[in-house]
Amino acid sequence: MTPVQASPSRVPLYLPLLVAFHIAIVIASNYLVQLPITLLGFHSTWGAFSFPFIFLATDLTVRLIGKGPARRVIAQAMLPALVVSYVVGVLFHEGRFNGMDALFDFNSFVFRIAFASFAAYVLGQLMDIQVFDRIRQQSRAWWLAPAAASVFGQALDTVAFFFIAFWRSDNAFMAANWVEIAMVDYVIKLAVSLLLFVPAYGVLLAAIVRNMRQGTVPAVAAP
Repeated sequence: MTPVQASPSRVPLYLPLLVAFHIAIVIASNYLVQLPITLLGFHSTWGAFSFPFIFLATDLTVRLIGKGPARRVIAQAMLPALVVSYVVGVLFHEGRFNGMDALFDFNSFVFRIAFASFAAYVLGQLMDIQVFDRIRQQSRAWWLAPAAASVFGQALDTVAFFFIAFWRSDNAFMAANWVEIAMVDYVIKLAVSLLLFVPAYGVLLAAIVRNMRQGTVPAVAAP
């Protein structure tokens, strides 16, 4: 696949959309991680299926507009995601609507999840960007960079999130099972990423490249 990069003039158009997408996925994942599921006898959460979307978006961002703009997306998304994740988590704690009055009582459990997500998001995404950018410059195989970035980025993200959120948590179930849940969560996220999102990355990148070449704004070569 021929490497391309978007014109710098298009970067301001892409950034707000990417920031909004990142915030939406973080919020959804923070809600879904409160909903446990059992797969083949192992404990996990629904959040394992939603969060890989962020890595797909980040890898496309690095490929198309560069490492610097990708880091700006993270910088602009992390604080709004923390605040809105807490609000949504309180309002819909344990999967049910608790009413607006719930916002007036500080919920330490939900805040801990939101803060853990904040820390894991920043660490995981920065790792993803670094690994992806280095490998994509060294390899012509389009799939290698997103695959390797998913392996390392999601490992760091998963360990950071579950340790910060649930180690000695007030939630007895999560406190007792967070290591198992983290391992299963990582396996699921990695499987979803490698089997679904890496191919989706290839399809989306090819479609974007075709659109750029057919448009009025010329693409420029990138390493």
